[in-house]
Amino acid sequence: MLFRFFGLPEEKARFQVTSLLTGAGFTTRESEMILSTAKRRRLARITMLFGYVFNITVVSAFINVFFSMKLTQVGSYMLGLLIPLGVAALLIILVRIKAVRSRIDKMFSKIAGQILHNDSVNSVMLIDHIGKGSIAQVMLRKVPEALVDKQLSKSGLKEEKNILILLIESGSDPKPQPPTAHTVFKESDKLTVFGDYKTICETFGAKESFA
Repeated sequence: MLFRFFGLPEEKARFQVTSLLTGAGFTTRESEMILSTAKRRRLARITMLFGYVFNITVVSAFINVFFSMKLTQVGSYMLGLLIPLGVAALLIILVRIKAVRSRIDKMFSKIAGQILHNDSVNSVMLIDHIGKGSIAQVMLRKVPEALVDKQLSKSGLKEEKNILILLIESGSDPKPQPPTAHTVFKESDKLTVFGDYKTICETFGAKESFA
């Protein structure tokens, strides 16, 4: 959830956090997405340290308690563990229900907007890295002043910013379509773009949002 607060897609966040917490050291090209911003790097560092300390603390505490107990106490101790384990299992099952998951996502999305103050500005979600460029989705809540009423061919995005508009999803047509030279951006448009991630954020005045 924390990584999703900073614009990382759910499945990629889940895999990378599992790797960070377990110290598995399993890295993929997706790991570059974490390193692309200072906020995610700091969060990754904290996650690694937390996973390391948590594993050592829990395992050592469990071993110490187990060996310090008498044999007759082991049964009651294990029985006591069943309650928190049962609660955890119930929570996992509930989260996997689509309706419950959707409500949780909406709640966290609202909280993220209030905390990060990005619910009223353009938002960006990093999808993937390709070479030195990035594929990202930009939600236009407000068209940048430099792009207002400008056709794509005259916007300078490709020539000056080296940003390619791959797909555009308009409010009137929810199906993503490739743009044309005459495309004019409108509020509520969702753009799939390719280019330098920092340049994309600056050009569209977009901040990372809950993904």
